[in-house]
Amino acid sequence: QVQLVESGGGLVQAGGSLRLSCAASGRTFGSYAMGWFRQAPGKEREFAAAISWNGRSTNYADSVKGRFTISRDNAKNTVYLQMNSLKPEDTAVYYCAAGGYSSDIAYEYDYWGQGTQVTVSS
Repeated sequence: QVQLVESGGGLVQAGGSLRLSCAASGRTFGSYAMGWFRQAPGKEREFAAAISWNGRSTNYADSVKGRFTISRDNAKNTVYLQMNSLKPEDTAVYYCAAGGYSSDIAYEYDYWGQGTQVTVSS
């Protein structure tokens, strides 16, 4: 069992930056791939970024590639999402998830956090 708690969301102007954190409980964090997904009002949850269990492999949605960076610190049981050059269309609730593979498919993840709101003003 893994419990995930996101933090770091907030209100930022377009062009600004935020860093999201996702703290995990449990001793097995280092064995899970981690992903970040987001859901805007009235839209389906969509993939943003994922990272392998050892941090050596990452993948990104085209919409965030070059602006967002996912990283992890297994010693701190934490995964991060650094978001730069934010746009109003990045406004969403951001969720972290843990699973067996660094997939871009939500149902392949086993554990989810409650989410943190990111709002980008124009």
